[in-house]
Amino acid sequence: MSVLMVNDWVDFSEMKGLLEITDGNLASHSNALEKAGYIEVKKEFVGKKPKTSYRVTQNGRQAFNEHLNALEKLLGR
Repeated sequence: MSVLMVNDWVDFSEMKGLLEITDGNLASHSNALEKAGYIEVKKEFVGKKPKTSYRVTQNGRQAFNEHLNALEKLLGR
């Protein structure tokens, strides 16, 4: 989520490289985030190759900020 908070759209390959995770792991997590309404997934073809990209939704942005606030509260900041 932190990657998506500071970028407009991030494609699957870039996200996978930044997080250093497997295809299946990224697909699983992104699927859960999409079902929760936290991210939007765009699937398109660039030439003949499929391209999947992600961006955070307003609900996702709010949930992430609430999560950060809760962590800061736990840490006493």
